[in-house]
Amino acid sequence: MAHIEMKSLFLDRLQSPQRPVVVFDGAMGTSLQMQELTAEDFGGPEYEGCNEYLVETKPAAVDKVHRKFLEVGADVIETDTFGGTALVLAEYDLAERAYELNLKAAKLARKAADDYSTLEKPRFVAGSIGPGTKLPTLGHVDFDTLKAAYLEQIEGLYDGGVDLMLVETCQDVLQIKAALIAVEEIFEKKQARLPLMVSVTVAQQGTMLVGSEIGAALTILEPFNIDILGLNCATGPTEMKEHIKYLSENSPFIISCIPNAGLPE
Repeated sequence: MAHIEMKSLFLDRLQSPQRPVVVFDGAMGTSLQMQELTAEDFGGPEYEGCNEYLVETKPAAVDKVHRKFLEVGADVIETDTFGGTALVLAEYDLAERAYELNLKAAKLARKAADDYSTLEKPRFVAGSIGPGTKLPTLGHVDFDTLKAAYLEQIEGLYDGGVDLMLVETCQDVLQIKAALIAVEEIFEKKQARLPLMVSVTVAQQGTMLVGSEIGAALTILEPFNIDILGLNCATGPTEMKEHIKYLSENSPFIISCIPNAGLPE
């Protein structure tokens, strides 16, 4: 594979001599729930709960979430695409709209971030790529089908103008590999790279859902062309401390830590 150059204001900011802390937004789903949206807002009862479809049926609700996080100082907002693969959207009979919905979500976040950006404090958009509802290690889906579903999502996010790709809330290293291979295929197709961030979820028992601990995940992911590796979701900051310490001592990547505000209830 030919070497593809990458120029990124986001990475420049992370790698500056000052090494600033870059602050991400909070949970999209929780923030949407707080708006008490109706079935009509989702486009009908058959789509209720499909947050990704709101960029089509009620974009103002998603835009409100983005702007509230930007108002309080978030440097990075994540697109409303956590369940944006065709595999997940198929549960709402929306599989064929995967590319379109990811494109719209990225453009919506891009507009909000641009509106709040200044020369001193640029704002960035992370293309959210969630784990989906089917994990390959558990036999829910085969690897090639999962990778193909990621391709559509990632191309939509790329074409919508995100600043970085965020493979997040990962519970299965095989699922991460499918997403990363899909990302690389899109970068090759576009002949331009974006920063790539992977964020795994380590549950209270100290491992990912399929049993991998943080050291195993790091060893498996080290050969990949990742810029940032860290943790998100599942636990609060206290429970993440040991795993972040391990990454700080062993990871060649920039580290991210995006905890819940305490344990979920």
